[in-house]
Amino acid sequence: MRVRLDLNNPDFQKEWFSLQKEEFAASKNTMKKIAEMDWNQIYNDRGLKWEKIQSIKTDKGRELYTIRLSKKHRAVVYRHEAFMIFVSLHPDHDSAYRIN
Repeated sequence: MRVRLDLNNPDFQKEWFSLQKEEFAASKNTMKKIAEMDWNQIYNDRGLKWEKIQSIKTDKGRELYTIRLSKKHRAVVYRHEAFMIFVSLHPDHDSAYRIN
């Protein structure tokens, strides 16, 4: 089953739409790649570096993960059925693990 992307979170959109042109293009290319993958490919892709955030969960208790969208940015996401829900975007690895 191919992964579907949910990019509708306003916090994520605010950060994503404010990226510099090159970073926006790189992240968009990664999202295109993700949309062609299934979940097992996502979990094992070395470029995306799917990592569980041990210290935080969503308000509904869902596990949160980070993925690499570009050399400079990581996204915080969670899985809901076929969807990868994008929560936030971070300019460095460490800030992705301290979201509010």
